[in-house]
This record gives sequence, structure tokens and C-alpha cells, in this order.
Amino acid sequence: MTSLAQLRRRAFSALERHEESDWLGLIVHGLIISVISLSLIATVAESVPSLLSEYHSLLRAIEWTAATVLTCELAARVWTAVEHPQFRAHNHAVARTRFLLSIHGLIDLVAIAPFWLSSFVAGDLKILLVLRFLRFLKLSRYSPATRALLDSLYSERRALSGCLILIVGAALISAALMHFAEHQAQPDKFGTIPEALWWAIVTLGTVGYGDAVPITALGRLIAALTIFCGLLMVALPIGIVASSFANEVHRRDFLITWGLVARIPLFSTLSAAEVAEVMSMLRAIRVGAGTVITRRGEAAHSMYIIVDGEVALKLKHQHIRLVGGQFFGEVAVLRRAKRSATATAVEATRLLVLDASDLHGLMERQPLLADRIKQAASTKLGHEIYADDTDLSPNEYSGAPPQ
Repeated sequence: MTSLAQLRRRAFSALERHEESDWLGLIVHGLIISVISLSLIATVAESVPSLLSEYHSLLRAIEWTAATVLTCELAARVWTAVEHPQFRAHNHAVARTRFLLSIHGLIDLVAIAPFWLSSFVAGDLKILLVLRFLRFLKLSRYSPATRALLDSLYSERRALSGCLILIVGAALISAALMHFAEHQAQPDKFGTIPEALWWAIVTLGTVGYGDAVPITALGRLIAALTIFCGLLMVALPIGIVASSFANEVHRRDFLITWGLVARIPLFSTLSAAEVAEVMSMLRAIRVGAGTVITRRGEAAHSMYIIVDGEVALKLKHQHIRLVGGQFFGEVAVLRRAKRSATATAVEATRLLVLDASDLHGLMERQPLLADRIKQAASTKLGHEIYADDTDLSPNEYSGAPPQ
């Protein structure tokens, strides 16, 4: 039973890909994204009669493969739902039922429903072909940017609802005014408010199909005011969404950076405000595979935090590798020692760099913060801080695998 629980936890970790370096999660996510993309392309091709007749077998095979993979994925997610923090407090049956009734669970069900319905229901159901495109919604689970956009839309739902109310009100008022101004001159186009409402919607949306245009002076004046209002109405929700999306991305980056800094022993005892000050001094760099970041024996003036990627450290008697979330050169920010290792990027890597001069400047300006950092250094790093020949402490690579 224990081994089964471990297997379930491993499967859940791969499906959710909690760790960027999880190779199994990378394979699973890549497979699902590829299958969804291929199935969407095949669905588009099926709507073209000539392509459907010529490649019917291939398109059917793609759909079978996609349905099988997505069904297996759903089964795995139902099985591992008990490991999800949101459902962990419930028993297995309740946890799995709650997952199926969640937004993600319903999307997963809808993604495979068209295939299985078409397999058991006779007839040419074009609606099932359309429903296949709902698989596109599954991609949001594997795209951090899409999730950030959806989160920003949800956070601004009240403001966007207010914009929608304003747009509906403006459309109704414009339609009523245009009906009053044009119903006698053009009864076929503006004879009723619902007919005029179509004109108001396309005008407020700055589309202007040209199928209905005012011909009276009053109607043209109303049209000009409607166009001007339309520009404002369109710009308002765009500005709200853009601002919210930028804030959401910055918030996520802030939380990631916060977590990276707070786990470093040197800064683990600092308050939230003090950690934020340290974060303000970080600068981000990106290095390519094979780039030498530091060389053994040279003066050490900074420490590095790995955001993502992989770095190989070549010490005198040991070769180790560090991945995202780990750091090296921590001692260097307190004492300019010589580099005890050559650090080389194994792959494209993003790093956060903290220069010793910046931290010392902050410590000079704020003695209390300096005392807290020195206390943390002596407690967590011990005599390593004062060693003459190293800029690394065991804390920095204690969990790193040998190269």
C-alpha cells in the first residue's frame, strides 16, 4: 500500500509538474500539449471535405490517439486527486468526485466527450466537431502566462462587469436615439429599437460594417457621438486587463524571487521588509550553455541564485551540479574570498546576482539589519564565514547531486 501511495504521489507530481527539473513531468506535459495541438489541427482538417476524404484514416487515427491519451490523463488525475491540497482533507471518493466537478475536471471531461459520444451515437453530429475545440481550454493548465491572464481577469471581474454594464447601457441608449432619428427615413433598418441595436453594437465596437448608416443630420450627429463613446468603451476594459495582467506577472515574479532569497541561510531570519530590501539589490542575468560564470582562484565579489537552468561547480576534489532554487557564493557577500570553484552553465540559465558592495552598503546604512545578517551567518554558517580559502559553505550545495 505504501508503494502504491508513493506511486500516486509521483504521478501527481508529474501531472502538476511542481518542479521545473522534473523530467517525467516535462515529458508528460510535452506529450499532452502535442496531442492537443495535433488534434485541433486534425479537427480543422476534418471540416474540409477534400482533406477528410483523402486523409480520413490518418485523421481518425489522430483522433483515436488524442482521445486515448486524454482519457488516460483524466483517469490519472482522478486517481491522484487525493494528493491535491484542495481535496486532501476528504476521503478518496469525495476527493475524486470534487475534482470531477471542479472547473479543470469538467474541462477534462468535455475534452474527451465528443469522441466517445460520436463512437456510440449514430448520425452526423457536427456539434461534436465544434466541441472538440474546447480541448483548447486544457492548454491553460500548461501555460503559466495563460493562467496569469485568467487570474487577472478573475481579479478584475467586478471592474469588467461594470464596463459591461456601461457598454450595454450605451448600446441601448444609442439604439433608442438612432431609432428616434432614423425610423422614418429608414424604417427597414432603424424601424425598431432591436434593429437599431445591431447598428449600435457594431458602432460601439468600432467595427462599422456599413450595412446600416444614418442619412439624417440628427442621425449622423448621434452616430458621431456613438463612435466617440465606442472608443472610450473599448479602451476601458483593455486598460483594466492589461494593468491587471502586468500586476499579476510582477506578483508571481516577486513571490518566486522572495522564495529564492528567503531560503538562503544568510537571509532566512530577516523580516519581510528586510528581505524586500535585499531583493531590490538583485540584478537578473541570463547566460547560455557553456558560459563560465566564475573561475576558481579569482576574487569573489558576488553571490548567485539560480532561477532556472543548471550550473556545474568544479571544486578541487568534487564536481557537483546545482539547479533552480539553489545558490552559490553566499560567503562572498560578507567576505571577499577567492573562488573555490569554477561555475559553468550546463544549459541556458537565469541567475539573480547580489554584489557584495551593495549588501555592505545596505548594512552600513542599517546597523540593525547588519546585526541580524551577521547573527544568521555565525549561527547557520559558522566558521565558514571566516575561512581564508573559500567562498562556499556546505549549506549551498548540501543537496546538490554529484556531477
